[in-house]
Amino acid sequence: MRLTLTAVSALALTLAACSPPAEKAAEPSATAPAAAPASTDAFAFKIGALDAYALKDGSLSVPNNGEVLAIGEAKADVDALLTANGLPTDTLGLSIQPMLVRMGDKVVLFDTGAGGQMGTEGKLLTSLTAAGVQPAQVTDILISHAHGDHVGGLVNGQGQLVFTNAAIRMTANEWDALKADPTMAALVTAITPKVQTFAAGVEVLPGVTAVDIQGHTPGHTGYQITSGTEGLLYIGDTMHHSVISVQRPDWTIQFDGRADVAEASRRALLERAATENLRLYAVHFPYPGLGRIERRADDFVWVAEPAQ
Repeated sequence: MRLTLTAVSALALTLAACSPPAEKAAEPSATAPAAAPASTDAFAFKIGALDAYALKDGSLSVPNNGEVLAIGEAKADVDALLTANGLPTDTLGLSIQPMLVRMGDKVVLFDTGAGGQMGTEGKLLTSLTAAGVQPAQVTDILISHAHGDHVGGLVNGQGQLVFTNAAIRMTANEWDALKADPTMAALVTAITPKVQTFAAGVEVLPGVTAVDIQGHTPGHTGYQITSGTEGLLYIGDTMHHSVISVQRPDWTIQFDGRADVAEASRRALLERAATENLRLYAVHFPYPGLGRIERRADDFVWVAEPAQ
């Protein structure tokens, strides 16, 4: 599946106010998944009282040729930035890690990875099993946007639904764009009975609010998850590379449908994340993708959480 969709027309970032009152986490139902064993494919962490997992799906390797990330920038400048951060300069690695959160009787999957397409490993179901969950136990799938590395795992190689009991939720704008994309026709046919749309900025599930982050696709959204006094912002594809996207947010990325809007959105989110010390989940940053943004001099930097 291709990575790009139709460009958006807006030029702003609207971050929803996401501070629901503290409440006791719901008790797991009798049919809730069992506790997961330790695994390198499913990284367990907490969001307040909620159990969450970073799920390995695979990785992408893109050339450092000025045509994918840092479009049009001098290679010497890109190489210098990568070298200063201890990274190789030949290729740029992007991880793919959907996220799972258990919320009382809800088992919520955030994006579904590439489904083994686009040259990726397609490890989501293995990682899901490592987290103690079977596909039929997933109740809700929250899609950040409809690029192939986020929706490819919705169906198997025969085009059949993988998560047969799950509602598939995305913004109405994203669903409209997906239906209009002829390359996604088979996927649209398969998932249509399960799709439920919502407007940007609404509470999609109790404790989960959609955050309108414009520029990447027509209905791209992040998700603010709140449990008690703690929270986490799932940023979707607001940022792709933990160095380039963070330290040079104005550098153009091929995957963004409307580059100028996406660049403004990135910078706005970086400013807010650093100011408010937000805990972030970045789908494409090095696994498991958990961390925060800090200001250093005139730049921002990604500070990953220790992988305990």
